[in-house]
Amino acid sequence: MKPAMETAAEENPEQSQEKKGCFECCIKCLGGVPYASLVATILCFSGVALFCGCGHVALTGTVTILETHFSKVTTDHATLTDVVQLMQYIIYGIASFFFLYGIILLAEGFYTTSAVKELHSEFKTTACGRCISGMFVFLTYILGVAWLGVFGFSAVPVFLFYNMWSTCEAMRSPVANLTSIDSICVDVRQYGIIPWSATPGKACGSNLGTICNTSEFYLSYHLYIVACAGAGATVIALLIYMMATTYNYAVLKFKSREDCCTKF
Repeated sequence: MKPAMETAAEENPEQSQEKKGCFECCIKCLGGVPYASLVATILCFSGVALFCGCGHVALTGTVTILETHFSKVTTDHATLTDVVQLMQYIIYGIASFFFLYGIILLAEGFYTTSAVKELHSEFKTTACGRCISGMFVFLTYILGVAWLGVFGFSAVPVFLFYNMWSTCEAMRSPVANLTSIDSICVDVRQYGIIPWSATPGKACGSNLGTICNTSEFYLSYHLYIVACAGAGATVIALLIYMMATTYNYAVLKFKSREDCCTKF
């Protein structure tokens, strides 16, 4: 008498083949996932979200600090306020654009990966598809260079806030007792943030220490650091996009030539 398991296997050979076919189909589908584009999309979304969200709040905190401690006349920082508002609107545009562009690049990654790996025998690349892939390669390179500039620009406020923070730390050190604390100052006018006619324009001694202890200062300082890190993550994501799209485009180009050479 045969065991029950062997009998069940002999009675349902079609079920075993169906499971095997389902497994092979899943493996084939997983093989068509553009993992590089998927990682780049997650990294891009995270980086842009950090840059835009933290940058927006940090800019608001910076204006509050300047209005409260460095420029108490509205006309002196009116231009700065307009520039900050413009940058915040630009941040909205950047967030919206990269949300759509990341989805498009991910979809393009699925398209080119399917073509490169030939998951479907009836799939044929077209000149229009190759042209679109080449356009994404070029546009991604341009955005990568632009975001290198954004990354460098986002490091500027980090540098300025670090200088102020390090000055406050220097006042608390024992060496500061050898000199007058009131002689230690931070003048933001020298950075071109506000005009030289702004009053008071600088903070010295205990007033500077009070600024460094405010929640607005520490919050803005750390948010600028996170925003800079987000810009760096976006640059890395765009580099991954560049490599993935360039490779896929090169293979598609090679396949199209191969198809032309094999036609009679």
